[in-house]
Amino acid sequence: MKIGVPKEIKNNECRVGLTPDSVKLLSSNHKIYVEKNAGKAIGFTDEMYQANGAEILKEASSVFEESELIVKVKEPLPEENQFLSPKHTLFTYLHLAGNKENAKKLIDTGVKGVAYETVTSNDGSLPLLAPMSKIAGRISLVVGQYFLLKPNKGIGTLFGKFEKIQAREVSVVGAGVAGKEAISKGIVSGAHVNVLDISEQKLQYLAKEFGTDNVSYINSTPENISNAISESDLVIGSVYVVGKEAPKVITKEMLKSMKPGSVLVDISIDQGGCIETSRPTTHDDPVFVEEEVLHYCVTNMPGAVPLTASLALNNATLPFIEKIADLGLEKACASDNHLANGLNMANGEIRHPSVEAALSS
Repeated sequence: MKIGVPKEIKNNECRVGLTPDSVKLLSSNHKIYVEKNAGKAIGFTDEMYQANGAEILKEASSVFEESELIVKVKEPLPEENQFLSPKHTLFTYLHLAGNKENAKKLIDTGVKGVAYETVTSNDGSLPLLAPMSKIAGRISLVVGQYFLLKPNKGIGTLFGKFEKIQAREVSVVGAGVAGKEAISKGIVSGAHVNVLDISEQKLQYLAKEFGTDNVSYINSTPENISNAISESDLVIGSVYVVGKEAPKVITKEMLKSMKPGSVLVDISIDQGGCIETSRPTTHDDPVFVEEEVLHYCVTNMPGAVPLTASLALNNATLPFIEKIADLGLEKACASDNHLANGLNMANGEIRHPSVEAALSS
């Protein structure tokens, strides 16, 4: 199969769909086209790709034209849609529910779109979403603490244990893969961490893992969320529902009880955000202030660490890329129900029930 790797063009997006090592594994049986300088920003030179069997093409349009399988990281931007057609299988993060207007334009291309974030595994987890969720969860503490600094318009606090000073509070709303990483980093930072989730079973499991020293486990109700965030310097929203727009669990009204200069990090922004006041931001302009609270809503948080993120993503996606390339999409999906769960669209139609419900609402 002919596999194409275009350069990512989203703001400050330096991740790449295939690393040179992945190309080396695929190139013995498949033709690989990589756009010029696709990996340059993270040290993957064109020469490295060529040495491992790829052909370098100067323009994105040429990569799309020559290829059958397009391997990306982020959803295509409108200017990339013109290159897509029914002949293409697109394997990338799609997050269709997070931007319905762009989703409809992508569907209209007729491309067969397989979304990393809805591919499943035997235990019900999301193996291609997990690596980036872990990174986003870890980054959430880093950026949260950065924007709490007074020169960055924050409240001016620092997490850690200081004699005769009460620990500052962090609230993590949603204890999935990203939330769990945020919880872990919050504990290490010396903050008091409030963990809020709708699953009592999950809260009990986390209590066994992390203990109860400086950690509170709270049932995620509107009243409990409001109470927790009113005492917190940093609030991390990490609510994810497969294929659907994230529910708005933190309302604008709740923000009025928060301390001026406190920080919200909305990891769920790719799926529309779990905070009512959230709107997408970029690494160039990552925060805005509403109700005197800083909002960090960057839609590609792992793009801040593109080398680590590209390596982690390739470790997860490569077996599925090999299967699609070896068998073709139809046979690959027929042989693997978990990959089939990743099929979001084909021939101008939505193929995933949760995505269909989200886009029709």
